[in-house]
Amino acid sequence: MNKLKSLREEAELKQKDISHLLNISRSTYTSYELERDTIPIKHLNTLCNYFNVSIDYALGISKEKTYQDIRQDISKELLMERLKELRKDNKLTQEKISKILNTSRSTWTGYEYGKYQIPTLLLFYLAKRYHYSIDYLLGKIDENTLK
Repeated sequence: MNKLKSLREEAELKQKDISHLLNISRSTYTSYELERDTIPIKHLNTLCNYFNVSIDYALGISKEKTYQDIRQDISKELLMERLKELRKDNKLTQEKISKILNTSRSTWTGYEYGKYQIPTLLLFYLAKRYHYSIDYLLGKIDENTLK
């Protein structure tokens, strides 16, 4: 699923170098590389900015390494809008999408209204199933490149 190890090795960095960058333990970073744990969006964004690649590329959703006019920061406001957009474009109610994602309606509503940070795995699943760029959903780019 992810290309963290290859990006790190291409840059001739050690796991401890990346763990310092993210301010986490080496063992925590190792678990992300080995896909034992899911890397949180904020750490993934930091790494993608560092390596100058898109989140879509790092997660294997796109073969494009980066996008033109990609922003460094994640926009919570755009994420909220675009989660609603994704749901409505696919004619899904909050109830229906929460069932698809095996979560509660109140949790999904929390994602749409910015009360909760949506987990990386849910964003990955939504991106793959509905052909949405994670970078687009997060407000890093202005056009959904995967539609």
